[in-house]
Amino acid sequence: MSDAPPTLSAVAPATGAPLGVPLPVASPRDVQAAVAEAASVQALWAQLRLADRARYMARAAQAVIDEADELAALISAEQGRPVTEVELGELLPAIETLQWLAEDGPGILSGERASVSRALRPLTRARWTYEPLGVVAVLGPAAEPFATPLGDVAVALMAGNGVVFKPSPHAALMGARIARVFARAGLPPGLLHVVQGHAATGDALVEAPVAQVRFTGSTLAGAKVLEACARGVKRVVADLGGADAAIVCADADVPRAAAGIAWGAFSNAGQSGGSIERVFVVESVAEQFLGSLVGRARALHVGDPRDPETEIGPLVGGERLGRVTELLADADARGATQHCGGPVEVPGLAGAFCAPVVLSGVPADARIVREEVPGPVVAVTVVADETAAIAGANASPLGLGASVWTADRYKGARIARELKVGMVWMNDHHVARSAPQLPWGGVRGSGIGRARGAIALRTCAEPKVVTWDPRLGEAFWWFPYDRALAGTGRAIARLRSARDADRERGLKDGARPALTVAARTLKTLRRG
Repeated sequence: MSDAPPTLSAVAPATGAPLGVPLPVASPRDVQAAVAEAASVQALWAQLRLADRARYMARAAQAVIDEADELAALISAEQGRPVTEVELGELLPAIETLQWLAEDGPGILSGERASVSRALRPLTRARWTYEPLGVVAVLGPAAEPFATPLGDVAVALMAGNGVVFKPSPHAALMGARIARVFARAGLPPGLLHVVQGHAATGDALVEAPVAQVRFTGSTLAGAKVLEACARGVKRVVADLGGADAAIVCADADVPRAAAGIAWGAFSNAGQSGGSIERVFVVESVAEQFLGSLVGRARALHVGDPRDPETEIGPLVGGERLGRVTELLADADARGATQHCGGPVEVPGLAGAFCAPVVLSGVPADARIVREEVPGPVVAVTVVADETAAIAGANASPLGLGASVWTADRYKGARIARELKVGMVWMNDHHVARSAPQLPWGGVRGSGIGRARGAIALRTCAEPKVVTWDPRLGEAFWWFPYDRALAGTGRAIARLRSARDADRERGLKDGARPALTVAARTLKTLRRG
């Protein structure tokens, strides 16, 4: 029996061919050692000025630009995403995130001065700063293997933390390349560790002495992470995906809406967090919209992700295709109409391919409208009006994002207020994925916290309040307590009242106790 340590082999989903050399799987002891080393280096990293950390982010962005050809080829090979889409959906967002952190990160994390009540604390000066948490664990997704986890790693580093990153086993090579990007930027050795493995490695990392866990993945796996973080009283940011809805209003530009929704539903073979899975279209434009969407779906080229003209690549793993097939069978059994698409074979390739699927007439109890669909499938529901569309969109237990397609900005804003999601995009979809300045995240079953925007940086740090008072005697609210001090406190409260009668009473009843307290305080000033 071999005593060789376990390894993880990367496989191209389009061909089934192995990629690179097997990578060692991290044991629980390896994970503990990685966290310990990151913690020791982080103590020094935290002392760097924000502007210095920002320079590392800028250099990392340049490293992505310099290695763009290699990165695009590797992402396309390991994840199966069409190479053109890799350029637009992985490399550019990664560069944008790193450059945004370099430019805006220092200002976001620089802290603020705070004004305190002069009635109670006339001489106090106050501010708060943002202190690093320590070591942050990042668990990356399979379907978005580069820009999403790189952004989480970068946010944690910019905030002054060390990082231990576990990529998805379907994105092991990309995890190693993310570490290489930061190594090329000159990041101190040991500050960022990559640990490879399956669920057991992820469990060990979540249970390790990390200060925060940043997770992107399925609802099922995310629930386990949230439970473990609750037991360990650890901060957590969890992006659990969603079953995003699109609402097509009667005044929408229907051909444009169909084009945009086809992209939002079928890009990355429908595997992105926030892919459109449900469309609610107002009855007056439903026939035109459905015909246009089906035409768009049928026209998309399913094929080799290395081909720049390919628009739909393979799913990440055959188990995803199996689940898509199972959900389609359930919808069919319940009376849904499948207009196009489904599992297909691509000549010369062994991957799990699925042509874009458009469904209509799907009943509300079908699994496909209640569960996440890990593939290019969208269900179209015809509704009487926007009110019914909102109700349908909110029926899902998930709440990541939604899009509203309308010519009326104010109507769109009203609909946005009523949607129970974390993000609403009008006349586009997935806007926040390529705009790191905007928070990314959902509500309800779609997770906790935000992955981008200023709030993401600040949740990777601990606010610390610092105040200063001059050495001028003793504060009037210190001991000893007596009737005069109690009366002064009540007088101050009445003077803050919105009623004239209360303020007049505060002046009348509070004058004598306030003078007594003031005299006592002045005596301590003379002693000083």
